[in-house]
Amino acid sequence: MEHLILRRERVFDPVLRIIHAWNALLVILLLITALTAEQLEFTWQAAALRRLHLWLGYLLFLGLVARFIWGLAGPEHARWSALWHPRTWLEALRSRRFFAASRTFGHHPLASGIYLLFYTALAMAAATGLALAAIDQGRGPLFVLLGHHMYYKPWVRTPHEWLEQITLAFLFAHMAALILHEKRHRVPIAQGMVSGYQYLKEENVKDAELD
Repeated sequence: MEHLILRRERVFDPVLRIIHAWNALLVILLLITALTAEQLEFTWQAAALRRLHLWLGYLLFLGLVARFIWGLAGPEHARWSALWHPRTWLEALRSRRFFAASRTFGHHPLASGIYLLFYTALAMAAATGLALAAIDQGRGPLFVLLGHHMYYKPWVRTPHEWLEQITLAFLFAHMAALILHEKRHRVPIAQGMVSGYQYLKEENVKDAELD
């Protein structure tokens, strides 16, 4: 039986992990309240869930602002620059290898492109959500601009619903990728945002150091 040697390093700082947990929990709660309210349609329970959905959206907006700031001011692996790997993405497209094991500590270079797109989608979902709050409920920071202007509702409601589906698909894909990576590459990954420690195969690290 092959003896697997892993190298461990403290990668993800406590602030980043707290922001990640905050945003992940809120995204899940937002999806649950939105999908449940849609099923209940025009009932008082649906109205209560939509109000809760709005307040959860405010909290997610704060979490996204915190992540943006920490991406500028945080340590190395929390910065936005740590997620920017255009050469790696182009090489993956040329070679059609999208499921390779990571060779460096930090966010997976290939997955980081998806993370950036997902953060963009979340920011757009938050913006369209605030717009809908102003139009439908007469609440929120965009009330002065859009308060009860029903003309604009289709322009923000449809993108918001599409972004909801994109977010749901990302969550399933993200969890599936974590499980597949751990089974295929035999390296613990999911615990990284809990403990802060990341593990890589010793042979992969040495190969990366030689490149």
